[in-house]
Amino acid sequence: MTDAVHPADLSFFSTLSAAGSLSAAARELGLTAAAVSKRLTQMEQRAGVPLVNRTTRRMMLTPEGELYLERARRILDEIDELAELLGSAKKSPKGLLRVNATLGFGRSHVGPAISRFVAKHPQVTVQLQLSVAPPPLTDDTFDVCIRFGEPPDTRVVARRLAANRRLLCAAPSYLAQHGLPATPQELARHNCIGIRQGDEAYGVWRLASGRGTTHKTEAVRINGNLTTNDGEIAVRWALEGHGILMRAEWDIADYLADGRLVQVLPEYETPNADIYAVYLQRHQMSTRIRAFVDFLALELKARKA
Repeated sequence: MTDAVHPADLSFFSTLSAAGSLSAAARELGLTAAAVSKRLTQMEQRAGVPLVNRTTRRMMLTPEGELYLERARRILDEIDELAELLGSAKKSPKGLLRVNATLGFGRSHVGPAISRFVAKHPQVTVQLQLSVAPPPLTDDTFDVCIRFGEPPDTRVVARRLAANRRLLCAAPSYLAQHGLPATPQELARHNCIGIRQGDEAYGVWRLASGRGTTHKTEAVRINGNLTTNDGEIAVRWALEGHGILMRAEWDIADYLADGRLVQVLPEYETPNADIYAVYLQRHQMSTRIRAFVDFLALELKARKA
């Protein structure tokens, strides 16, 4: 078969796959949907196999399409890394950077940091996608994922960007009406605001106390009439006096500082949620990824100070 794969098709197919549909890819590429469909058809004719199963609303990759995408992204990454090793991108980061972050933290911290990053490095093009749950660690859809907690996977690089504790809190109005719990067991008698996110066990809060041989962890099953998968909504409910919330310190620090929220059971330890930048090991040499991760680490350090 002659010219089964054209080099220009690699970037096109990577963008098409990330977009999820022909119409979304057309908007991303600045083309018409008909032009995108025609180019995909030409690719499939050259390859001799279907790469995409099309439906009216979305598309799914065939097994051959999955293989094509995996190799295409690997080749594109290697081209970028070769350019950097040859020195063309050493002085100034350049190229496409695909970032994933959680909804609330992405809106409040990652998005603003990206704005300042591209102002400093205008040759970098950033695509930010926010999601409730982080993508699989080995997913090649993103170059960098900003997530809470160290991933238990040695196939990826996980750089700790900032410390982040989960804290229990409630509005003064709620505590005035229902009282301040003195022990973890008393949480079961309070209205607790639940958050369903990621793979974390829902409806159970774990609190630890003591040191050394006296250290122990207690699991408390919570009850409440409000549950959401959006952390910002949960914080808003807590501010409005609906109950006790467990939330990352980064999301509630301002409210604790001005008294709109009060920390509950501060003498007990709750699971940490340190902030990490996660990327595949083969991206360690990427100038744009290293520059972005370094920049974000400094941004978070400045915000924490």
